[in-house]
Amino acid sequence: MPTYRDEVVVLRTHKLGEADRILTLLSRRNGKIRAVAKGVRRTSSKFGSRLEPFMVADVQLAKGRNLDIVQQAESLGSYGADIVANYDVYTTASAMVETADRLNEAEATPQQYLLLVGGLRSLARGEHPERSVLDSYLLRAMALSGWAPGLTECARCGTVGDHDYFLPQLGGVICSTCAPAGSPRVARDTVDMLRALMAGEWETIDAAPGRTTAAASGLVAAYAQFHLERGIRSLPHLESYR
Repeated sequence: MPTYRDEVVVLRTHKLGEADRILTLLSRRNGKIRAVAKGVRRTSSKFGSRLEPFMVADVQLAKGRNLDIVQQAESLGSYGADIVANYDVYTTASAMVETADRLNEAEATPQQYLLLVGGLRSLARGEHPERSVLDSYLLRAMALSGWAPGLTECARCGTVGDHDYFLPQLGGVICSTCAPAGSPRVARDTVDMLRALMAGEWETIDAAPGRTTAAASGLVAAYAQFHLERGIRSLPHLESYR
């Protein structure tokens, strides 16, 4: 039975039988992987705690007909305990792994893996507000999937400038000429915040006032869910998105 090694993030798990689990993994080199971890739910399991959601591990897998089989697992990032200790951090991380799980195989690239690992690490360490970590992750994940929002030029006509409208269904900021009648205006500092989130300019992001952060979050959520074609189930449970 051929085997291979890869670095993975555990996205979700499902019970199988009395002692096994089915894992959905985002890997660094092999895209998304579905695998069985046999005996992982037994207290005697050597690597059960390393294969919980939000954990990052170096795994050896054996190729299977329908599901691969986890043979070994070594921890690379034990983020789960710190994440589940705080409800808002947990729901933020849940939204991130849910988004990663929506990726199709062509989109599950090494860059997506590294982006998710960086986001989970930041959440576990409390480096930035969880809402901003999620917003930055969602924008970048969309961009890596080919859905980068237009933030410096009109998404319809390409005119460069500071535009006053942002419409998810049209691809980003829209100039006054292209904006449909009745479109709501967006404050300039909100668009600046979106640009900072996309670029990872954390000094700017962390210093932004709450109203700007909240306004940008609403636009990011609308944009991501429009392009994912269905809602992110974890978002309504996150206090900052209610």
